[in-house]
Amino acid sequence: MTQIGDSNAHVSVVLPGAADTLTLTWSFMSDRGNKRAVNEDSVVANPPLFAVADGMGGHSAGDIASAAVVTRLGDITGRAYIDGDTIDRALESARADIDRVGDESVLGTGTTVTGVALTIVDDEAQWAVFNIGDSRVYLFADGVLEQITTDHSVVQEMVAAGLITREQADVHPDSNVITRAVGFHDTPVPDYSLIPVVPGQRILVCSDGLTKELTDHGIRHYLATTDSAERAVSELVAASLANGGRDNVTVLVVDVSLAVDEIESTRPSARTR
Repeated sequence: MTQIGDSNAHVSVVLPGAADTLTLTWSFMSDRGNKRAVNEDSVVANPPLFAVADGMGGHSAGDIASAAVVTRLGDITGRAYIDGDTIDRALESARADIDRVGDESVLGTGTTVTGVALTIVDDEAQWAVFNIGDSRVYLFADGVLEQITTDHSVVQEMVAAGLITREQADVHPDSNVITRAVGFHDTPVPDYSLIPVVPGQRILVCSDGLTKELTDHGIRHYLATTDSAERAVSELVAASLANGGRDNVTVLVVDVSLAVDEIESTRPSARTR
């Protein structure tokens, strides 16, 4: 298991073309779970990018594969915003790193990766959400939880085709079979989507060790009832382990808020007599 960047940290972000300054506060936690001997998940929290990678279970060196991805993504430093091309180049470099390890195994080696990165589109700050595999990004805002990414998995394709329900997919024998990964000599092809950066957002990035054990309703509960990213992460991981902990679980939460000085400037001044 590899961790890049600090947990329980924050950074100020100046929005382009605006007077507002935002604060990003984040926390992450990873656990090997109750059943697995090794934690093959890895995480990077290195602004402007936050991501989780889940090494392929059943393949050798899955932990090395996930470490390669977060290491390359963690090398993206020294800038407030990045673009999709930068992420693509990092993932291609990680793929080359992984394939050197995978060549030593008959089965090969791979990993999922999903995350968010600050980017600029039409002079506005956006979250660039990227995904390969079945790790997920959720957005919690105004009391509503939304899954932003779409799983690259056999069961998701069956759900989309109307062959099974979402509930059936969760217990299907092929629920661990993914259709896209970083590794196996294939060019990484992430899906991308954009979300405007807005105060009050809570971004959740997680491996499937969380979503195997908690429904969306359960995830929403913990995001809605915790007052900090650190507490949200702690309670989500604890709930996952209490519900079975069948897989490695990694949870990363990023909160978006107005900077303290911006909040202070909006408060009414004290009245004098």
